[in-house]
Amino acid sequence: MRGVIASIAFGLSLAGCGLQPMYAGGSSSVVAQGLAAVDVPAIPGRDGWLVRNALKDRLHVASGGQGAVTPAYRLDVRLDDALEGLGVLNDDTISRERRILRSRYQLVDLATGEILLDATAGSDAGIDVVSSEYATIAAEQTALENLAKDVADRMATRIALTLRERERAQAQ
Repeated sequence: MRGVIASIAFGLSLAGCGLQPMYAGGSSSVVAQGLAAVDVPAIPGRDGWLVRNALKDRLHVASGGQGAVTPAYRLDVRLDDALEGLGVLNDDTISRERRILRSRYQLVDLATGEILLDATAGSDAGIDVVSSEYATIAAEQTALENLAKDVADRMATRIALTLRERERAQAQ
């Protein structure tokens, strides 16, 4: 009984502090519909292909899997993918690498041409360089795939927050 009362009190305290679910209303919410209306043009390179696919997955899931929606926004993305050596041994061979994926992106309202969001997102991963060149290349590619997903998650979250704030401002 105490647990039920504590849960209700906790829920009421959260409601009082202004926290709200991002996708209140499910796929019919303004945020979900806005995410479904974001067009993500092709991004050059393998890293761009990975980020674009991850973004499309996140925006599609957040929108409840809605079908073709007329784009209201365009997401312009520029990526910077770097691989740098960190650990250098006595014989000048690299023993550790760091892969860095950075994104500069802008969310543009197609109706007005206004830039709603101009932001950056990034992530990095450490890679052990081993004696097998194949294993090192595979680790570098896996790191890029994981970084693309992470950067896309960060971008999708920031876009959702921007759309929610825009909806709040228009409602006032």
